[in-house]
Formats: sequence, C-alpha cells, structure tokens
Amino acid sequence: MTNLTSYKVLSFDCYGTLVDWESGLHSAFLSTVNPPVSQHTKPEILHAFHSLEKEHQSLHPDLPYSQLLTKIHPLLATKLGIEVPAEQKSKEFGDSVGSWPAFPDTVSALQRLQKHFKLVILSNTDRISFSATNSTQMRGIQFDAILTAQDIGSYKPDKRNFEYMLNHVQQEWGIAKDQVLQTAQSQFHDHHPAKDMGIKSAWIVRPGAIMGEQAGKEIFDWKFDTMGEMADAVERELEGEASK
Repeated sequence: MTNLTSYKVLSFDCYGTLVDWESGLHSAFLSTVNPPVSQHTKPEILHAFHSLEKEHQSLHPDLPYSQLLTKIHPLLATKLGIEVPAEQKSKEFGDSVGSWPAFPDTVSALQRLQKHFKLVILSNTDRISFSATNSTQMRGIQFDAILTAQDIGSYKPDKRNFEYMLNHVQQEWGIAKDQVLQTAQSQFHDHHPAKDMGIKSAWIVRPGAIMGEQAGKEIFDWKFDTMGEMADAVERELEGEASK
C-alpha cells in the first residue's frame, strides 16, 4: 500500500468528519421545535433527518444547504409527530450550521497535517455556512481550497462533486487523481463514490456516528477512529523516513 505521505492533497468532507454534524444538528433541532420531543431518541431523529435530506438533496441539487435545512425542518417535525414550528424557527435551524462544534481533535490534527499536505474542503454545505464554521469552530485553519455543493450545483454522492474537485486540483496545482486522498466519515456521501471515481480514501470512523452509513461493504484504504489518529500515523511515517 502507498504511504499516506505519498499524497499531496487531502480532500475533506467537513460535517461529520471535522465537525460534529450529528450533535450539532440534533441540538439545533431540539432548540427550534416545541415540546414534547422526549419520546424520540437521538438516533431516531437523525435517521428521520437523513432520509429527508437524501430525498431533498436529490430533488433540489442547486438549493444552498442552509435553505435546504430550512425546508426540511417542518417536514422533520411532521415526520416525528411534533407540532410544526414557526417559519422563523425553521430559518434558525437552517442558519445553525456555523454553530455546530468541531470535534475536539480537529483543529490540532489539521494544524499538523497542513505542514505536509494541501487541505481541500469538499462539502455539501454552502459558502456562508462553511465560512461561519471556519471563522469560529476551526478558527486559524487556512484551507487551500473550499469547494461547496453551492459552487458545484450538486450534492455528494453525485460524482460531479468529485470530478469538480479533481479538475480543480489539476488546474490549480497540477496534482493528479492518484495524489489525492479523500478523507471522510460518511460511507454513503464519500467513500463509495470516491471508489467509483478511482480515488483512494481514508475513513475517519468517528465511533458512534450513525449518519452516512451505506449498506454493503465498508470501503476504505486507511481507517482511523479520529483525525488525531490520522495525524499521528502521518508523523510516524515521516519519522521513519527521516531515520532511514
């Protein structure tokens, strides 16, 4: 297997990999609906959301993510048998992305990895939402490219998103597909389409995560529980190379 340090670009999913998408979304939903919601577990809410998100990303591929969340919010409440919230509450839910917390290891791991790789965001969010995340939850991290579903006009797992990313890194830096490593938590959004595109991938498992599951085989070339573990592995490789 090729070493991690053989790659030049890490293409990241953001929400679910770098940011705790599930906890952030769950908290935002609970704060924008009327009680009672105690009869529904967190997994039940997230699974219901994921089915609606998948449907509406397919129906509205050019709708910015914050607006997609606003549209899904009352549908999710209805699906769960909760009182339909006011429009303002749905907008608050849609605008909540920037407040979703980064995982504790994210910033430190990115600071270590950016010494050796170009860091690219390939996210299903929109430009304003990601900017809010980058300026708060991941403050101080300078990404080399930020490519959102809003820029591309489709949502992952659409292969157009990966083609767009590959074209960008080739045109901007002359970096070919075999030097790009897709780094993500979601099997559904990232690993399965990346394999179909011939892109190698590192699976950041985030133990306990339930969204982004894909029926069938788990696909990955490397597997780490956290971004911190991946950064450790890269540094071990570099130390080994230096000692030769």
